[in-house]
Amino acid sequence: MRTTGLVTRWTPSAALLLLLMFAACGSGIGMGQTSAVGQTVTAGHAGTAGHAGTAGQATQRPTSTPYSGDLGIFEYPDRDKKLQIGRVMDLLGIQPGRSVADVGAGSGWFTLRAAQRVGPAGTVYAEDINPKAIESIEARVKKERLGNVRTVLGMPDDVKLPPKSVDAVLMLKVYHEIAHPVPVMQALHRALKPGAKVGIIDRNGNGSDHGLDREVVEQEMSEAGFKVEGRYDFTKADGQDYFLVFMAR
Repeated sequence: MRTTGLVTRWTPSAALLLLLMFAACGSGIGMGQTSAVGQTVTAGHAGTAGHAGTAGQATQRPTSTPYSGDLGIFEYPDRDKKLQIGRVMDLLGIQPGRSVADVGAGSGWFTLRAAQRVGPAGTVYAEDINPKAIESIEARVKKERLGNVRTVLGMPDDVKLPPKSVDAVLMLKVYHEIAHPVPVMQALHRALKPGAKVGIIDRNGNGSDHGLDREVVEQEMSEAGFKVEGRYDFTKADGQDYFLVFMAR
C-alpha cells in the first residue's frame, strides 16, 4: 500500500498483507503483542505481578503496597507478648550459634531479638529492599553494639542472601507484599542450610488488604520447592493470623 496525500492506492501485495493481519487477529495473535510472566516493578516486593505456575502459565494475585512511613509503629511495647516471639524462635530452632535471616526486616524489630538469641557466635542477616530500612537497622545495630548482624539490600525477585548460609528464616507480616513470590522463595531456598526452617507470620486476606489466605501461601511455597512442617495460630488472638513453618523438599 502506498499513500499519497489523502488518497490510498492498493497494490496486490498490500491486499495480501492486510488479509494476513486480519487472520492473525482472528487467531488471537495481536500485532506487537508481547507475552510476559509478570509485570515489572521498580521498587519493593509489591505491586500486582505474576509468578510462573507449574505449567509455565502466568498467574496473578493482588499484593499490598509496602509500608513506607514511620518504622517506629512496629516497636509497640507488648508486641513480644502478642506474637509470643520466644515460642516462634523455639519452633524455628533459633539457638546460640545459629545463622538467621530476617527477610523484610523493616525496622529491625525481630533482627535485634534474633541477634540476642544467637549470641556472638551466631549471625543475623537483616534483609530488606528498602534502603531506608537498611539504614535504620544499621543505625540501631551500631547503637546496640551488635557485631553479629549483617544487613542485606535485597531485590524484588531475589533476597540476595549467600548460598547455604542460614539455619532459620522469619518473614514477619511481609509475605503478602511480595509481588514475585515463587522466584523470591526459590532464591531463599538456595540460601538455606540442610534442615533449615522458614517461618511465615501473616494474616488471612485477599492480598491487597495486607493479608493473604494461608492456602495461597502454602501453594506458592510448594511451587518454590517447600513443604509444610507446621501450622500454628498462637501469634494473635483474633483468629486471623497464622504462623507457618516450612522446610525445603
